[in-house]
Amino acid sequence: MFCLSVRCSIQTTSTVCYQRFQLSRRIMSLSKPWSTLKRLSITSGVLLLGLALHGVPTTVRADNPLVQTIYTADPAPMVHDGRVYVFTTHDEDGATYFDMHDWHVFSTDDMANWQDHGAVLSLDDFSWADLNAWAGQAIERNGKFYFYVPMRVTGSQMGIGVAVSDSITGPYADARGSPLVVDGEIDPTVFIDDDEQAYLFWGNPHLWYAKLNDDMISFAEEPRQIELTVEGFGPREGSDTDRATAYEEGPWLYKRNGTYYLVYAANCCSEDIRYATGPSVTGPWTYGGIVMETEGRSFTNHPGVVDYEGNSYFFYHNGALPGGSGYARSVAAEDFTYNPDGSIPQIRMTDAGPVQIRSLDPYVRQEAETAAWSQGVETEPSSAGGICVGWINPGDYIKVKGVDFGDGGASSFSASVASGGPGGTIELRLGGTSGTRIGSCDVSPTGGYQTWKTVRCDVSGAEGTHDLYFVFRGSGEGLFNFDWWQFE
Repeated sequence: MFCLSVRCSIQTTSTVCYQRFQLSRRIMSLSKPWSTLKRLSITSGVLLLGLALHGVPTTVRADNPLVQTIYTADPAPMVHDGRVYVFTTHDEDGATYFDMHDWHVFSTDDMANWQDHGAVLSLDDFSWADLNAWAGQAIERNGKFYFYVPMRVTGSQMGIGVAVSDSITGPYADARGSPLVVDGEIDPTVFIDDDEQAYLFWGNPHLWYAKLNDDMISFAEEPRQIELTVEGFGPREGSDTDRATAYEEGPWLYKRNGTYYLVYAANCCSEDIRYATGPSVTGPWTYGGIVMETEGRSFTNHPGVVDYEGNSYFFYHNGALPGGSGYARSVAAEDFTYNPDGSIPQIRMTDAGPVQIRSLDPYVRQEAETAAWSQGVETEPSSAGGICVGWINPGDYIKVKGVDFGDGGASSFSASVASGGPGGTIELRLGGTSGTRIGSCDVSPTGGYQTWKTVRCDVSGAEGTHDLYFVFRGSGEGLFNFDWWQFE
C-alpha cells in the first residue's frame, strides 16, 4: 500500500491494519508543522489572483513539492509520448536513515497537475538484493524501458541492477538476475548519444562510466574511472580535505546543442548542485559553477534536467513537506532558461514551481490521483486498474490546478467511488477549500473500498478557468475511495 508505514494489500483486508494506519497518522500529525501547509496555501491563494477568466492562465504556477501523499526523493525525469514522467525513490515515514524499499513514478502534461502511477519496482523484485532502494534513472530503447537502480547486494555492498518493462509505468522486472555493477557503487545515470551508443555513468566518491551493449543490460567494455580535477569539477569546500574536487554523487548526463552536460551533487554535507560541460560524452570536462545552493531541510540533493515543449526544467529534492528532513524528502521542480552562451543559471528552490503550460480539460475522464496539491489523502492500487485515492477523512482535500470549464460551463459531475465505511460527500469548490461551491455529490456505502459505483450530481456556476478543489465531508474516518471524475 502506498501510504505511511502500515503495509496491507488493500484497504479492506484488515480492520486492524486500518486502525493501525489511522493511529499512526494521528500520531504523525502531532509533530507536523502545519504552518508550512498554511503558508503554501496562502501562496497559492495569492497566485490565484492572476487567474484569467478563460483560457490558459500563463502566470499560474504549480505547487512545490510535487507530491504530498508520500515522501519522494532523487527525481529522474524523462519525456515520453507527450508527457513528463519522473521516477522517484520513496522515503518511509519516520525514517532515521535511507531505509527505502521501492521506486515510484508520477507524470504530467501541464507541469502543474501530477498523476500518481504508484510503486513500479521494489526490492522484492530482485532476488539478490535486501536493502536500500536508492536513486536510479530510466531510459527507453527499442520499445522497452530500462531502469537502472542501486541497492544493497544481500549481506554485502551496494550494487546497481537493471529492471525492464514494456511500459514506462511498469511493472518492471529484474532484467539480469544479478547486479550489473558491484563494489559499493550507487547513483547511475544513463544516456544514449546521437550515434546510438548508450553509456552508464555512476559513482560516489569516484565517477565511473562504461559503454552499454545494445541489450542495455551488459557492458561493451570494462568500466573506466573519470579523473576528477578542480578544472573539471570545481574545488572542494568545507572541512572535507580528503577529496580535491566538489564532486560528491548523483551525476545526471545529457546533451544540448552539441554540448555535453554533467550535473551533480557537490560537497557534503549539506550538498549543493553544480555542473560541468564537455565536447564529448567522456569530456574533457570544464567546471561550470553552482546550479542550486544548499537550501531547505534536506542535507542531500539530487538533480534531473529535461526539456519539454520548448521549456527547460530542473528537478531536485528538499525537505519542504510537513515532517520533512534529510530522511523525509520531497521532489520539486523549477522552470529555467539557459544563458545565451549555454551556461546554466543559478536556480532557487521555490514553493511555486513551474508555470502551468496548459489548462486541464474537465470534460474528459480524469484520474482522482491527478493533483497539484492534496492534504490528508493517500493513494493505493485500484481493483479497476491503476491507482485510486483512499484514506479519505473529513476535511481532507485535493486541488486540481487550472481547470478550464469554458464559456458555457458544466451542468453535471460524475465520480467513481467505493466505500466500505460510512460514506460521505464530495464538495466541488472553486479557488479554495472555502471557495464558491458549484456542486456536492453524496457517496453512500458500496459494500467495500474496492466496490466501485458511479455517482452523479448537478453543477452550476462552473465557467472559465479555475483551481478546482474536491473537499471531503462526512462523519467518522475512512469515508470512501475515489478513482476518477468527469464533468459534463
